[in-house]
Amino acid sequence: MPNINASFSPQQWSDQFRAQRDKLEGLSHAQAGPAAWSAFDRETEQLLRQTYGEAHQYVETYVYACMAEAEAIVNMPESAQESLSQDLPQKAIQQRRQLLNVVLAELETLEAEATKALTGEGHEDPPG
Repeated sequence: MPNINASFSPQQWSDQFRAQRDKLEGLSHAQAGPAAWSAFDRETEQLLRQTYGEAHQYVETYVYACMAEAEAIVNMPESAQESLSQDLPQKAIQQRRQLLNVVLAELETLEAEATKALTGEGHEDPPG
């Protein structure tokens, strides 16, 4: 069925987190300064709060990821594989990336389930 209101295209939460992940990749390759990282972190924290609420674990985890200490909260497998003398800014970037990927995967799954429920796939028509 075609989109009835073609001028309206709903933006999903996953789109916003995908854009943040892409922005993170750009910042990490551009060797951005502290002001750029601070602005990025504020945007990401605000997006997490809007999506999950103030007290959600992802908000707290992101704060720790910015300090490269998130593996204490969530199981981040790369931390066990890397040496203890690694560069903390790179570790913080990696932890931010991991958290954004986890959130993105979770949201994509939820959005796919919601779309499936809304379109009625997997449900039989009522008898009649």
